[in-house]
Amino acid sequence: MSDQAYDSNNIFGKILRGEIPCHRVYEDADTLAFMDVMPQSPGHLLVIPKVPSRNILDADPAVLSKVIPVVQKLARAAKDAFEADGITVIQFNEPASGQTVYHLHFHVIPRYEGQALKPHSGQMENNEVLAANAEKIIGELGN
Repeated sequence: MSDQAYDSNNIFGKILRGEIPCHRVYEDADTLAFMDVMPQSPGHLLVIPKVPSRNILDADPAVLSKVIPVVQKLARAAKDAFEADGITVIQFNEPASGQTVYHLHFHVIPRYEGQALKPHSGQMENNEVLAANAEKIIGELGN
């Protein structure tokens, strides 16, 4: 368990409240999925619960039971949409692990044989590219 309190002013909290735009890929009563603005591979997206959780250490198991099937659904859609060889799912907990946004989130990243991930460098992707990539995944979800 984290000894830190959840801060609702994190960027994902702001996205959930509609204060910051995102390229939405999927939404239901419990989860939201959107494109990562600093993708490490084409099709890199994030899946978050709508309820506050700092990370997996303080998440209610009932929340996890709603989020994980969505992660799986989007991993399948992203793999197909980007004709990827595989999918990496990453989830960080606390600063020592590399967590920088303190709202529980899962990275879903299409992967290709022999290609390393690009660094999560702070270089934001072009909005048109993100929108097009979101549409590819949304198209797969309709199948």
